[in-house]
Amino acid sequence: MPPNHGLDWRDSNVELVGSDLDHKVKYNSAATEPAWQGLGEQPGLRVWRIENFQVVAWPEDKYGQFHEGDSYICVHSFKLGDKLGHDIFFWLGSKTTQDEAGTAAYKAVELDEFLHGVATQHRELQREPSDDFAALFPRIRILAGGVRSGFTHVDTDTEEPEDFSMLLRVFKHPTSRRADAVIVHEVEPQWQSLDENDVFILQRPDKIWVWQGKKCSPMEKAKAAQVVHDLTLAKHIDVEVLSEAEARSRTIVSMLGGDQDTTGPFQAARPMAASRGSNAAQRPRKLFRLSDEAGKLQFNKVREGSSIGKGDLVSDDVFVLDTGSGVWVWQGAQASKAEKAAWIRVAESYVRSLEDDTSPSSTAYLAPISKVVEGHEPAAFLRALEA
Repeated sequence: MPPNHGLDWRDSNVELVGSDLDHKVKYNSAATEPAWQGLGEQPGLRVWRIENFQVVAWPEDKYGQFHEGDSYICVHSFKLGDKLGHDIFFWLGSKTTQDEAGTAAYKAVELDEFLHGVATQHRELQREPSDDFAALFPRIRILAGGVRSGFTHVDTDTEEPEDFSMLLRVFKHPTSRRADAVIVHEVEPQWQSLDENDVFILQRPDKIWVWQGKKCSPMEKAKAAQVVHDLTLAKHIDVEVLSEAEARSRTIVSMLGGDQDTTGPFQAARPMAASRGSNAAQRPRKLFRLSDEAGKLQFNKVREGSSIGKGDLVSDDVFVLDTGSGVWVWQGAQASKAEKAAWIRVAESYVRSLEDDTSPSSTAYLAPISKVVEGHEPAAFLRALEA
């Protein structure tokens, strides 16, 4: 696959454990992964990017910044009584390669083993990050490019070329329950990218322009101001803030290729999935059981509707709970090796099937996937189970 050509999410990107890629990753991994050394000893957040089958530490000053052509692993360690709890997230950009996505999935499983198999694992897709993932960062910033396209590090002290132009869209996280969850997403520097509901930052070598859509929220304005502050820390540069309602805001439209006939309303689809609410309304809660009790792996529905509860879970097997807005995998303490190894393939395959079961416009197949272990269930899973 060409670098950053992008994955078709209808084709599983994590059904690679045990494949040729699995062996390739093992070959390229040391017996002890250097990236994991010291991990799990103290609370905190760590982030790595997948580069050429290797796990490479991501600079702390760039935590929360992701490139759509890359895959990342994030680990949040937190105090849980007198022990540490761990959340492992593998984040997959919309244009990451099959190799990078598969390596991230494999390494997340490997990391779970390093943390004694009790961490909660989460698959995160760029188009629909979960609330738990968004909560790790003051803001999420998604930029174009990736390591395979030659991106390594942008030196803020280096002069940009005269024709340099970057347009950032600042908008409320469409699926988060938190009022302050905001996404900063690089979009094409053209007037068709503008939307009256959001704030846009146009960065040029000599000046930064802020365009405030007439329907944007105060929180989006505040977050945009923080982004501009960060952009101006390394070098002093003029900043001008314009409201769409002002006549002079036409300046930005012109710089983005518009002419005197280019008028509002400005509307552009957000580069994220729409609210999960519409999908959840179409999809009832379901509980499935993954078991090899009959001599081969079988995946069958156990129950549907509001009557699902903890009493339906059996320690000998693995269960998949579809809440309508996300998918949880529960691993019983006595589950077989085959059941434990298959959860990621089965969950991914199930989520992918949702695209065919709902309307053509549904984004159900982008639902977050999280795996928990019996005896180490986080509160979020218990709430989802008993809802």
